[in-house]
Amino acid sequence: MATRYLCLLILTSLLALAAPLVFDIKNLHLLNGTMDEIMNIHPEPVQPDEGDPHVRQVRDVAPRPPAAHDPGWPKDCSEIPPGSHSGVYIIQPKGLHQLVVYCEMNTTSGGWTVIQRNQKDTAVTWAESWSTYKYGFGNVRSEYWLGTEYIYQIAKQKVYQVRFIISDNANNIKFADYNLFSVEDEAHGYRLRLGSYTGTAGDAMTSDNPSTMHDNMKFSTKDRDQDNYSRNCAYSYEGGWWFSSCYSVRLNFKGGMTWGNLCKGDCKSSLILIKPALYC
Repeated sequence: MATRYLCLLILTSLLALAAPLVFDIKNLHLLNGTMDEIMNIHPEPVQPDEGDPHVRQVRDVAPRPPAAHDPGWPKDCSEIPPGSHSGVYIIQPKGLHQLVVYCEMNTTSGGWTVIQRNQKDTAVTWAESWSTYKYGFGNVRSEYWLGTEYIYQIAKQKVYQVRFIISDNANNIKFADYNLFSVEDEAHGYRLRLGSYTGTAGDAMTSDNPSTMHDNMKFSTKDRDQDNYSRNCAYSYEGGWWFSSCYSVRLNFKGGMTWGNLCKGDCKSSLILIKPALYC
């Protein structure tokens, strides 16, 4: 009996050690909480107690990734089942490790991957370095930047669209949709490519004015200047973005944000969402 108990205890310890190894979540720092808050991780069903409370404890708390017969983790939020709640999910873009993201399932049929969220009174400091922007920062449930590299990795999988949702200084919610959205790789400066605009916020990203254009611009941060200005827009205006010289949109900023003529330095919130284009 003592030998059997010892064997079960060793097996239990190995299971407890092995359970976390099925995850390779590189941006777990964005969770700022526990794994229990991730919507597509569920505990194993409780099995009848077979006489050893240690075995039952492991069954109760061990995270369960997709089963072997499942296709795997969703590649973006569009693969989350319809009718699911908005919240934090694990995704795994093709050829990449797992990521935690916030999936918006209530806006326009759902399936949107949130790549940015900001509030005027945010605690997040947006004047960050290139490497910090590359891998993301903030809190996935509140204000955050998913990571320029991860945005690129997600958006290269298919043809994507983007929606910007802006709250102006009177709390009116406006949106700007672009039917195409892509970001080039780091070697090409994470250059932004946008399609045609529709919406209520005004087209502030593909302005005809070359000094305030954001479409076709490379991403700049305080320590990597890739804009068209004689100085560094990201350093001067305290936040990384696809600057020209310098901006008509400033959403990655601690304080009042800007979106074209809708609100100039007094926008109250922003949300950037992407998902595969409907016709692709």
